[in-house]
Amino acid sequence: MSTLFVTGATGFLGRHVVNQAAAAGHDVIALVRPSSSARVLAPAEATGRLTVARGDLSSRRGLAEAMQGADALVHLAAVKGGDYFSRFAGTVIGTENVLACAEEAGIDHLVAISTFSVYDYGQRPANSEFDETFPVIADPSGRDEYAETKLYQDELYRRFADLDDRRMVMIRPGMIYGEGELWHPLLGGEFGPINLRVGFKVKPPITYVENTAEAIVLAAERLLDPTTVDSVDDEVINIVDDELPTNADYADKVSALTDTPSSIPVPFPVMRTVAQVGALINRRAFDGRAKLPSIALPDQVDARFKPFVFSNAKAKRLLGWTPRFGLDEALSRSVNPPSAESTDAQPIAANAS
Repeated sequence: MSTLFVTGATGFLGRHVVNQAAAAGHDVIALVRPSSSARVLAPAEATGRLTVARGDLSSRRGLAEAMQGADALVHLAAVKGGDYFSRFAGTVIGTENVLACAEEAGIDHLVAISTFSVYDYGQRPANSEFDETFPVIADPSGRDEYAETKLYQDELYRRFADLDDRRMVMIRPGMIYGEGELWHPLLGGEFGPINLRVGFKVKPPITYVENTAEAIVLAAERLLDPTTVDSVDDEVINIVDDELPTNADYADKVSALTDTPSSIPVPFPVMRTVAQVGALINRRAFDGRAKLPSIALPDQVDARFKPFVFSNAKAKRLLGWTPRFGLDEALSRSVNPPSAESTDAQPIAANAS
């Protein structure tokens, strides 16, 4: 088995990647902030395969030394909140630092974590098939800071992969849900003082966090296996679950299990028309300077609520991945998660084709 260096190791997704990788027999070096607890990595620690490295991607100090002996870098760290400068520093500068140190440490395999947010949802008609051939954003001015900084991050990934003898697979998950992250932005958002739930017949590209983690570990295994590396090298692979629910079905299931915000349902065509009219008024009356809610921006409405038929065929074909947990079981695990001292994580090679 191999040794994986994982950034963002105690984050929402990272903790599951670390625990799954250790359960699958890999040694893991988990990068953890000096002030963060590593308690969520207890399942990995119990395997005896976990090494915790304390550090921060804002600095390169000691990072290359911590990476020594790793076969691949799994880069999960990114900043989702705060202003543009905070996101740029955490996502873009942090990625520059970790990739430079990976090169210094002699790591030449990268599992790069991207996002569906970099796709340009306005470029294809509604209800068409959505797969890895979908165009990415050319002009991010109409999108949020997260999408813009993740685009920069993707470019850094590709520059790293273009170096001699580098191998990379880019994983793009849809909206990841799980414990503490059930009511997600694809359902709706704030419009002034009220909450709107948009596109209740739309099937959003969601993926349960443990299913996503398994896909990432499988990607690392394929990338490091000489017999399969050529099949995944330089590939982009989308991750979404099977049998996606409608927004209405998902919201009903979540509302039955947890407290959720009251909201007003709005059909997608209505929300899109409101956004387009608002954008037109903003351009003509305010020269585009008026600050509108993100849910009222046309590009954002398309990105969050436009209906497509999302495909995970490439992930199944190249990774041998199938989502282990269906929606009902995933929601149950999210509300009543396994304890930190135990895990249902299992070696996932059985998913391989």
